[in-house]
Amino acid sequence: MAKQPTQMLTHDQIWGALDRLAARAGMSASGLAKKAGLDPTTFNKSKRITVEGRPRWPSTESVAKALAATNVSIDTFVQLIEDAPRTVQSVPLLGLAQAGGGGYFTDGGFPVGKGWDEVGLPAVNDEHAYALEISGDSMKPAYRDGDVIVVSPGAQIRKGDRVVVKTKDGEVMVKELRRRTSRTLELQSLNPNHVDRVLPASDVEWIARIVWASQ
Repeated sequence: MAKQPTQMLTHDQIWGALDRLAARAGMSASGLAKKAGLDPTTFNKSKRITVEGRPRWPSTESVAKALAATNVSIDTFVQLIEDAPRTVQSVPLLGLAQAGGGGYFTDGGFPVGKGWDEVGLPAVNDEHAYALEISGDSMKPAYRDGDVIVVSPGAQIRKGDRVVVKTKDGEVMVKELRRRTSRTLELQSLNPNHVDRVLPASDVEWIARIVWASQ
């Protein structure tokens, strides 16, 4: 009986699986590398091709550390190699602490400018959707340090929705919308140890709804 040819793994398959591993954990490729104790640029797309134009493969050590950091078995990683992404899209990713800085948003709250990373997340029906990575514990137990939230500037906002609000002073906060009138915005803190906020509508630059969060 003729021996069947062995199917070789490709460069794109391995890197694609690492991208899906990061997306599965709600992280960017750089976020995955950092969590694995590696240099944050280890899995970046710029590191996948050498300066001479040859494919650069991830080391077995870096893959092993990424699996350990996400508590994923090698069998699951093999499945990620074999599976093509189905309901994942790349959206801009920014740290929440950076979001108050200038140059990242338009006056209407749409993402612009440079300095954004990318993260693969479940498809969102908004071409302007973006992701923010939570830093610190001020939003526990709703969101923890390192969680990623997806924000949709185009989504309709209702009472009880979790929202991201940016003031004209550059403050960015994640709260629950309690009440909204033409004059004020009443916001409930997600962490009971933090005070609720009542903002004059004139002080609010933009508000957008959170449509997904990694947990």
